[in-house]
Amino acid sequence: MKKVVISVAFFGAFLGKAQNTSTNEFKYLEYDIQKIQSLYKTNKTSVKEVIEAYLKRINEVDKNGVQLNSIITINPDALKIADSLDHINVKQKNKPLFGIPVLLKDNIDTHDKMPNTAGSLALRNSFPLQDSYLTKKLREAGAVIIGKTNLSEWANFRGKKSTSGWSGLGGLTKNPYVLDRNTCGSSAGSGAAISANLGIIAIGTETNGSIVCPSSLNGIVGLKPTVGLISRKGIIPISSTQDTPGPMARTVKDIAISLGTMVGEDKNDIKTIGSTPFLHKDYTQFLTLNGIKGKRFGYVKNITNGASKKVDQLFLQILQVLKDQGAIIVEIEKELFPEEVWENSFKLMVDEYKDGLNDYFKSLGPNAVIKNIDELIEFNKNNKEELQYFGQEFLELSAKSKGTNDEEYAKAVKMAKEGSQEKGIDFVMKKYNLDAIIAPTTTEAWKTDLKNGDHYTFGSADAAAIAGYPSITLPMGYIDDLPVGISFFAEKWQEGKLITMAYTFEQANPQRKVPQFLNGK
Repeated sequence: MKKVVISVAFFGAFLGKAQNTSTNEFKYLEYDIQKIQSLYKTNKTSVKEVIEAYLKRINEVDKNGVQLNSIITINPDALKIADSLDHINVKQKNKPLFGIPVLLKDNIDTHDKMPNTAGSLALRNSFPLQDSYLTKKLREAGAVIIGKTNLSEWANFRGKKSTSGWSGLGGLTKNPYVLDRNTCGSSAGSGAAISANLGIIAIGTETNGSIVCPSSLNGIVGLKPTVGLISRKGIIPISSTQDTPGPMARTVKDIAISLGTMVGEDKNDIKTIGSTPFLHKDYTQFLTLNGIKGKRFGYVKNITNGASKKVDQLFLQILQVLKDQGAIIVEIEKELFPEEVWENSFKLMVDEYKDGLNDYFKSLGPNAVIKNIDELIEFNKNNKEELQYFGQEFLELSAKSKGTNDEEYAKAVKMAKEGSQEKGIDFVMKKYNLDAIIAPTTTEAWKTDLKNGDHYTFGSADAAAIAGYPSITLPMGYIDDLPVGISFFAEKWQEGKLITMAYTFEQANPQRKVPQFLNGK
């Protein structure tokens, strides 16, 4: 296939010189799972040496140097774990994530010396009583969890006018492409850290856009799975209807490898029950190059509604690239669902948030530092650092609600599901006989503004997020040094199909560029 590089502006011509010319002098720069593991298999390095190198890079790039600020906590036992892996038998070294440095968003439980904080000062000393289901699966696959990443506090569902990538505990995460630009959220630290080569894989979480948006703005690949493919047990929640964890990496192949290690039914997460017929233990089987030719891709014309002419221009170039690769491009007449679907989604999130948070605090045992949502709100009121930039309106709204006992709650769930699924994605896919729906993931990164909050103008995550359906984003090009992603959407449980499409696109149109940590103007 002919490889094409797309850009609206010449890379490097816009925002000045790199912050530090030695920042990308890293032995394992842009390495993937396979390349790291090939070093182990040929005895060219040890797990301890690799983990040591990544910890050193985190210190040089994240804590010092450009001070990316993408990681809240380093695992103090990382080197000890790495050393133990170097001494296990050969058979165990064949595990899919053996010796791979993995980062977890800091709303995912680990039962070790790392707290799980949601970026909140209230939970800075909150240590879970057990690993999350997801953490356990990653450890079983041989991963070395080297740290926890910063996030938009409480997964960006605390208050209005929030700034993505900021938390009271972790501070502000910077965009590694241009340091004064935003990372999007809420998996901000996960996106920035993987883009900056501070790990191989990160696990983010999404309720609506929180994996795909930071993946897009940070120039990496992000997969938001079908809700129920990966257990949410042990993850600080927002919505039991929409929440899901998912992998973030620099390549589609690494997404496929890591995804297979995390899936499975968990008796403690009802959404996963019955998922076995639809999941795969090995998603690398979908890394084929037949994801574009002859496939029908639907898109909504003028998708950004005028929010970004440059994104529209870039996306039109991509449509032509897809056509040149043999795709059939189909114009969809209108948006995938009406405004009231989003309104019902917001309603169910507010109601589920209260019950979900209270259940999570209960899981921390009698010695939990925060025992319910009301205590959390009171803590924030008494800590000026927490409310210095924006409030906690969503927490307060949720606390005042009746939770899932609200008589309007069940109706909101039903209306959101019908509008986004049967009358939304399923309807559109069937009407136009589509293999997938495509769209720009979001605009290029905006300047971070702690005073006024995010200048977010467009995103395409809503449909898949509210439906609980899968989506994958990967770089499609650049606007003034800043990456922009393309998203592929499909029906429930169609992660394999999306991986094939994304992999084909990536191999024909490799857009990933190593960030240069430029100073903004």
